[in-house]
Amino acid sequence: MFEMASKIYENLPFPLYLIKMPFSVQFGPQPTKFLKKLDKQTKERIKKKLLRLTEDPFPVKVERVEGYKGEKVFRVRVGDFRILYLIRYEDKELFVAKIDKRGRVYRM
Repeated sequence: MFEMASKIYENLPFPLYLIKMPFSVQFGPQPTKFLKKLDKQTKERIKKKLLRLTEDPFPVKVERVEGYKGEKVFRVRVGDFRILYLIRYEDKELFVAKIDKRGRVYRM
């Protein structure tokens, strides 16, 4: 089986690492509750950003958040809001840990 898969990949016109594998999105309890309170327009903007993150979890303006022990937490901006997320490579999952306004999102 692996021989057959390697034959398929060796004939690609580009390196295998250029193939983007989409991630699924999982929400923690805080983002789920927070999204229910938002207006429709803001929800759509956050949804679009999350869909783009599933294709490319490291966009140009991503920043790493300090202060989380043992985990690499990243953040992206959507207007006045911040999305904090982790990437779980084994599960091909983007876990949204927190969504909130800039002033509150970093409080633990």
